Amino acid sequence: MIVVSGEALMDVYEAGSTPTGSALDARMGGSPFNVAIGLARLGTPAAFFGGISTGILGDRLARGLADEGVDLGPTVRLDAPTTLALVGLRPNGVPDYAFYGHGAADRSLGLDTLDRVPEAAAYHFGSYSMVVEPTASTLVALARRESRRAVISWDPNVRPTVEPDPEIWRGLFARMVPHCHLIKVSDEDLAHLWPGVDPAVPAGRWLAAGVRLVVVTRGGEGVSAWTATGRVDRPAKPVVVVDTVGAGDTFQAALLTALADRGHLSIDELGRIGRDTLAEILGFACAAAALTCTRRGADLPRRAELAG
Repeated sequence: MIVVSGEALMDVYEAGSTPTGSALDARMGGSPFNVAIGLARLGTPAAFFGGISTGILGDRLARGLADEGVDLGPTVRLDAPTTLALVGLRPNGVPDYAFYGHGAADRSLGLDTLDRVPEAAAYHFGSYSMVVEPTASTLVALARRESRRAVISWDPNVRPTVEPDPEIWRGLFARMVPHCHLIKVSDEDLAHLWPGVDPAVPAGRWLAAGVRLVVVTRGGEGVSAWTATGRVDRPAKPVVVVDTVGAGDTFQAALLTALADRGHLSIDELGRIGRDTLAEILGFACAAAALTCTRRGADLPRRAELAG
């Protein structure tokens, strides 16, 4: 099983004008929430550790996870609001987000909730929940606690609209990298934090610190990955893009699934992936992400859709 930790929220799209204002279309989301559902849809057992409201939107989020078969045992229900992310789309389908989440449930996860988290083969962490307190300290503590025996996977998924100070995000890297075995990061995130720096430079630094696998996604340009034995590149699968919401989360879920399928989701085996096997794994993750890009919103694929 993989325990996914972080935020669950509602992505809110404008759905047209009304006589008195605007219609809004609220869809379940949040990077870790999406990854948990993506794992379940691909047949990989997953549990969700995060704060979810006891209100009507929180009920919908919890039901969405349960309907997909995600284990809610570690989930913490809190009497607090649900974060809303107002989503606007650029002409190329890339989303812009404005987050409304002060005091929300996903930001209110305390250290006293850690005893809810079971042992698992891997723990995945992600996005802005890692820089908002008290949730941030709780998740870093969980990564530290489990890092000696289980795979720690992390996608920083930098959100400047939640935390605009890049120094805070760079500080998070200093806290998390020593506990991570797998880091997946986008080229946009790297450019925001280390402008003008070749991705191979931080990748090499993280590998030297003990990370087994570093993956850098580059949107339509494909993906690059580094292990101790070298670099592997894969092109993106060309598709007609509706939007890219959830594409990175789909890639993450498919990456973890493909690693598990091939017996490489352990600390030792992550460091033993051959170049050909890694290329196959990246190809599977790219195909899954491409399929999500053909749909509106974070509608992640199921295993049967990727059989071909």
